[in-house]
Amino acid sequence: MSTLITPRITPVFRRHGLLAVLSVLLLIALQAWPQPARAADRTRIEGFLQVTGFDVALDAIGQSASAAPTMLGIDPGAFGVEWERLSAQVFDAKVMRGLALELLQPTLKDDWLDHAMAFYGSDLGKRLVAAENAAQENEDNAAEEEAGAKLLDQMRAEGAPRAALLSEMIDVIGGTDASVRALQEIQYRFLMAASAAGVIELRTDSDGLRAMLDQNRQDLAAAIRISSLNKSAYTYRDFTDDEIRQYIDALKAPEMQKVYELLNAVQFEVMANRFEVLAGRMATLGKGEDI
Repeated sequence: MSTLITPRITPVFRRHGLLAVLSVLLLIALQAWPQPARAADRTRIEGFLQVTGFDVALDAIGQSASAAPTMLGIDPGAFGVEWERLSAQVFDAKVMRGLALELLQPTLKDDWLDHAMAFYGSDLGKRLVAAENAAQENEDNAAEEEAGAKLLDQMRAEGAPRAALLSEMIDVIGGTDASVRALQEIQYRFLMAASAAGVIELRTDSDGLRAMLDQNRQDLAAAIRISSLNKSAYTYRDFTDDEIRQYIDALKAPEMQKVYELLNAVQFEVMANRFEVLAGRMATLGKGEDI
């Protein structure tokens, strides 16, 4: 089996294509780490999701469902309209937002929320969220990446500092290694759930599956890095270098780092949860090939 999940989400906390996501294990670590600050209440968190654009990121998780049949060795067209119905039910926006709120309510601290809200509520923050939401909602991801690649080529040819700034932004919000770990964990959980549901038959044990997924680590990391840079070049094309620098400096703040770690973990936990549910529901639609 050589296919890998290629969900169309942007970091991460949603922001830079597939980049900048942290392992879902970060959520467990953050829950276990004692914090003196009070957890934010549900109403404030709902407002926070809208101001930061994380609500759009959650809604877009459903776009990743299209990768599921291929990952299991099933013809994506085999299910017809039944697949559209099933994926719409499993990746229902209301359900995903509810899951995220349940995870965030005991873990998102008031001081982290206040800090992030202050930045994303500023003029620059609002423009950034608008640009990121627009990129997230555009379903022609390939066209965006192609346009971004051309912009990057031009920047590098001219020796412009923008390419270095975008690369720094990627590193500040987590880099690609964490993205690879999170995506492989989602794929692992999906395949194991599909096997348990009888949708596929794994010809290896749990450790063997992890080893198979790990064989693609370097290629996936390189692909994520390139995709993230291309998408970032396109998403932030209308911002000045100074504004990008301000954004990077804001992302480096300890409070913002905590917010990103938590939201990235929540986003991927919600995604893994939905893929596990999808695997079980797929048992009613048909079976794929041995892996």
